[in-house]
Amino acid sequence: MYTVKGKVNKDSLLTEHMPLVKRLAHHMKAKLPPSVEVDDLVQAGMIGLLDAINRYEETHGAQFETYAVMRIRGAMLDELRSSDWMPRTLRQDMRKIENAMSVLQQQLGRPPSESEVAKSLKLSLEAYQDMLGEGGGHQLVYYEDFKNEDGSDSFLDRYAQDDEADPLRSLMDTGFRQAVIDAIDALPPREKLLMGLYYEEELNLKEIGAVMGVSESRVSQLHTQAVSRLRATLREQAWTGPA
Repeated sequence: MYTVKGKVNKDSLLTEHMPLVKRLAHHMKAKLPPSVEVDDLVQAGMIGLLDAINRYEETHGAQFETYAVMRIRGAMLDELRSSDWMPRTLRQDMRKIENAMSVLQQQLGRPPSESEVAKSLKLSLEAYQDMLGEGGGHQLVYYEDFKNEDGSDSFLDRYAQDDEADPLRSLMDTGFRQAVIDAIDALPPREKLLMGLYYEEELNLKEIGAVMGVSESRVSQLHTQAVSRLRATLREQAWTGPA
């Protein structure tokens, strides 16, 4: 993958990793609504791959595929955020939920209940649960979450500049991985169980509903709520550090 001058052969990297883009697109599509087109994810992923290739010489100590996966997924998530799949108003609703959860968590010293969050948002419990249902597919971490508010270099970029560091490993070594583990451990028992069944056991929503004795739509609501709790916790710690 290198030229005679020792430079990265960008054409070879592009050709070799195009199947990776398609594989990641199909994997992501499996968890998204039918309205999302695989081709759109692939196009966005190719932009992420090209970005990774262009930046790779600056981060030559890292394994390229590890770095590329982060860039490709980030570009796909960016595309999803900018599309009608999750409209701006819905993202704003999710942010309101996260903010309410963060405030209540500090006030109560424990994860707030659904009724408490609904009351804080001045919604009925049913309206709040409907909002959760509409937010199905809400991501735990978006690529933009690693940017400063002033738009300066991302969290990943800063750590990837270490020539001897794997960017993903550097990110995990900062304590972010432990923060995710701690945030999941602090979830209410039912939501903690749901996350384990979904991400560790890889059960689908219908199967989780059978285990938990609730409907598939209710599982979707609880999943969105759990992700919102995690995002509220992680966003608070992203730049300030753990309490």
